[in-house]
Amino acid sequence: MIKCVLRLLILLLWLGAGLAPATAQTAPPLLPDTTRPTADIRPDSLRRRFDQERMLNGLKNYTRRKTILGRAAAAVFSFRERREDQAGLDAALLDRQFEQHNYKIVRRIRITSLDAFGYSISDSLRVPRNILEKTGNAFHMKTRPSRVRQVLLLREGRELEPQALAESERLLRQTDEILDARVYVDERTATPDSVDVVVITKDLFSLNGSFQLRDVGSGVAGLRDVNFLGMGHQFKNRYAYGRTDDGPRAQSWAYEGSYRIPFRDFVYAGATYRDETRRREGSIGISRDFYSINTRYAGAISYSFFDWLYTTAGDGSAEKPYEFQALRYNTQDAWVGRAFQPRSYDLGYESPGRIIAAARLVRTSYQEKPFDFLQSANLMLGTVGYSVRRYYKDKYLFGFGRTEDIPTGSLVSFTAGYEFNPAGNRRYYGVRLSSATYRPQRGYLYLSGEFGGFVRGRSNDWQQGLLSGEILYFTRLYSTGNFQWRHFLWQRSALGLHRFANEYLTIDGERGLRGFRPTGPLTGTSRVTLNYEATMYTPVSFLGFRMAVVGFADVAWLNATKPDRLLPFFEKPYTGIGMGLRFRNEYTAIRTIQLTLGFYPRGLGAPNGIRIFENSRSYYDFSDFSFGQPGVTRFQ
Repeated sequence: MIKCVLRLLILLLWLGAGLAPATAQTAPPLLPDTTRPTADIRPDSLRRRFDQERMLNGLKNYTRRKTILGRAAAAVFSFRERREDQAGLDAALLDRQFEQHNYKIVRRIRITSLDAFGYSISDSLRVPRNILEKTGNAFHMKTRPSRVRQVLLLREGRELEPQALAESERLLRQTDEILDARVYVDERTATPDSVDVVVITKDLFSLNGSFQLRDVGSGVAGLRDVNFLGMGHQFKNRYAYGRTDDGPRAQSWAYEGSYRIPFRDFVYAGATYRDETRRREGSIGISRDFYSINTRYAGAISYSFFDWLYTTAGDGSAEKPYEFQALRYNTQDAWVGRAFQPRSYDLGYESPGRIIAAARLVRTSYQEKPFDFLQSANLMLGTVGYSVRRYYKDKYLFGFGRTEDIPTGSLVSFTAGYEFNPAGNRRYYGVRLSSATYRPQRGYLYLSGEFGGFVRGRSNDWQQGLLSGEILYFTRLYSTGNFQWRHFLWQRSALGLHRFANEYLTIDGERGLRGFRPTGPLTGTSRVTLNYEATMYTPVSFLGFRMAVVGFADVAWLNATKPDRLLPFFEKPYTGIGMGLRFRNEYTAIRTIQLTLGFYPRGLGAPNGIRIFENSRSYYDFSDFSFGQPGVTRFQ
């Protein structure tokens, strides 16, 4: 028995060190798949070291034993080889495989929801096999059919509109509670005038909690569910206790929570609340976005309040303690938008573009304020633009093998507005241009540029201007054996023009150097960053978590010493390099955990320039080409 325990511990250590990729073998898909199948990726034994191959086979044979330790090893390690779709498809054109059924009556919609663990959306024979998968499903409540019907763009007894299947499938994947989805016509029951539609969804494990013990008598507890009772309701709660602080309105606890409810036709209502030392705020609102290509109307209305004690002087020392002044204000925000479809001169297809017009009113009322330039104001904005949206499918972008939707297209918009302000009325002008293309063999390229600012009085004095640009590129997916990898390149620029005294940019965290924490205040009004990342996806699987190796190199310029200078390139840049491990569990609401070791030659608080940090979200993200509420350019 002792020898068995030692063998299992040795094998666990070897696998944890990344020496043994765990693969698996699945049956071919039994259901129609809207992605393009490619050749299987099979392990190549010639590329493995002999001791690694022998160790992997030994561990695989050990999991087949009927002993207690053998069953435990089988529950922990996965040896199923994954079939991955390598090529992307235009999701806007995917309905062509069902185009012969357009405008037929939808007779019936059959919905099947799969539990989070042990099931496969492309393999109906896959079922939970071990105690971990079965236990996880016992605590999981599947998404209700009524919630799935809320997302579908088709209804029983109505005609099947073009693109309704592909758009419904994409929208299901974009919900927080569903991991993947397939929507297709059942050809076996189709008739010349009616069809049955099959919807298969796979849930993720939506409930999670956390607890962090910071010290004796202090800690942080959290509880979150993105699919409460299987209805798509979301609640988030975070409670911290045992906090120590001095000054006015100090309290030993802090709470932050929110609740969000989905309704039919993609209407969402929600509320948030936050209460901590010298800071209370909350909001409530209802919204509907341009969720689909064919959405005609969108809008939102919300109310928010803020009650802060703002630091106006002092550095926290005994000689210069902090001085606080009250900052109390509220905002009322409402907007509405309408999309128009241009006439198409192609008899075969509808025009993919949309002309969108939207108007917004924002009212800000200050009850108490620490600075004179903060004034109650009413801002009216109007936007008109043209948008073309298309969606492709691919894998191994931000997930580990699940289907991901890539937005491409173009967007041109112009925004104009007027602000009624006691200090002087101002006009606002803004323009935005963006475009993106994607090719499975070349990768993804996104370009965007934006300019906006206020003009005060007849003298045409520009205020709070911003000129920004963005370039995001990632390569195609490269493969070697069971390993896949991509390269990411992200360039962002933000040049501030005549900004106010309390407005500034930083280069820490997601806005500049990832993981960077400067020794003191490091701010400016213009910033240029360049981020590079190489991500290698390994076949290692441990307790449902798959592992990727990440390497990065970041550079950031900031006009910290001369904020009046527009371009920051005259100052020495800040740099950072590092490597890390990314663990992603596709079946839970908190899917990604990344541990990274970074080195920063200058500016970091640590004396050796080395910092270990953790984050739980992707550093990169896509920009959709849908219109939202009209707004001013964001200086952050």
